[in-house]
Amino acid sequence: MATKTISIGEDAYELLASNKKESESFTEVIKRLTKKHSLMELAGILTDKEAEDIKQHIKERRKTMRSRITKITEALSQ
Repeated sequence: MATKTISIGEDAYELLASNKKESESFTEVIKRLTKKHSLMELAGILTDKEAEDIKQHIKERRKTMRSRITKITEALSQ
C-alpha cells in the first residue's frame, strides 16, 4: 500500500489520538471516522419503550412549539 505524509496541528492530532482504539493504526482511525454511514445501520438500536418515549417527547415539543408560534403570530398581528 502506498503511503502519504500529511501535516496536522497538535490539536487535530490529539483529537485523532483520543479516538484511536488500542489496536488501531491512525489510518484505520481516519477511515472509521470518515466512513459514510447509512441510516439503516441505526435500525433496531432502540427498544420499543425507548422509541415510544422519544416519539412522545417529539410530539410534546411540537405541541409546545406550535403554541409558541401561535402566540408570537398573534402578538405580531396586533
